[in-house]
Parts: sequence; C-alpha cells; structure tokens
Amino acid sequence: MTVPLLAISAWSGTGKTTLLEQVIPQLKAQGIRSGLIKHTHHQMDIDSPGKDSYLLRKAGADQVIVASNKRWALMVETPNQTPSLAELAFRMDCSVLDLILIEGFKNEPVPKIVLWRRDIPGQIEDLIDEHVIAVATDEDLKIDLPYLDINQPQQITDFIIQWLKSL
Repeated sequence: MTVPLLAISAWSGTGKTTLLEQVIPQLKAQGIRSGLIKHTHHQMDIDSPGKDSYLLRKAGADQVIVASNKRWALMVETPNQTPSLAELAFRMDCSVLDLILIEGFKNEPVPKIVLWRRDIPGQIEDLIDEHVIAVATDEDLKIDLPYLDINQPQQITDFIIQWLKSL
C-alpha cells in the first residue's frame, strides 16, 4: 500500500511546525489519518538522560524500542548518517495512514507546499522546484502556482484534502 507523501517546506523560522500543529487536527477531524516525518539539523534525543531506554542505548544498543499501553517508539542509532526520506517513510505503518506529512527535506523529489513569509531570510526561488504544488504566503508573489493564505490553516487543510482526492 502506497501512502502519499506531502512536504511542507520553508526556511527556518517561517512557521512549518506551527502550521502543521493547526492542520493535522483539521485533517484528523475530516477522517484523514496522517503520519509525520520531521527533519532536524539539531542534536536530538527522544528519551531522557537517566531513563532505562537512554542508559541501554548509550550502553551500545543500536536499536531500542520503548513501549507502553499508550505508544511505542523505535530509536535507531545512525552515527553521522541521515536516513533517506524513503527509508523513514518505509518504517511508517502505512496500513493505518492516509497521508505522510513531511517537515523539512526540502530537496526531496516529493510533492510539497512551500511556505513563504516576508521578512524571513532566504529566497523564495530557492524553494521552488517542479514538485511544488502550492505556495502558502502572506504576500503577493509573481509565481505561477496556486496561492494559499499562510495565516488560514483551514484553507491549507482544504487544499490538502482536494489534492488527496485528485490522486
């Protein structure tokens, strides 16, 4: 089963996470089950220092699963190697998803909505490629793509739903 991928791409500080925090519940309210893959350039740990999972991972386990009756997480050590988007998407349980949203990975060849705000450093042209299906912005740009209002998450949600229906 193939689940569509849709990236939300923008320069740092544009509001990708904030927008996704608003869009995901709106998609869920429409019955669309979404997964999320987020790329970060920062050092990250999802378990806390001192916890058993942290101690065992630091002891040398290359993969650690932590499970409870509410959720589970798989931590995989990838020293100096960022997994590809395809590898990460393959790890998702596509049997329970309708869509995989991607935050970051702006250079991947997947459909994407580009976010653009005035006063954010960087050039819009550097974000646009043949995979961009829309631009969500707060200014009038001279680009031949569908425009969405970045400050109207419901409009962006509606666009995503229509996009999914067109697949």
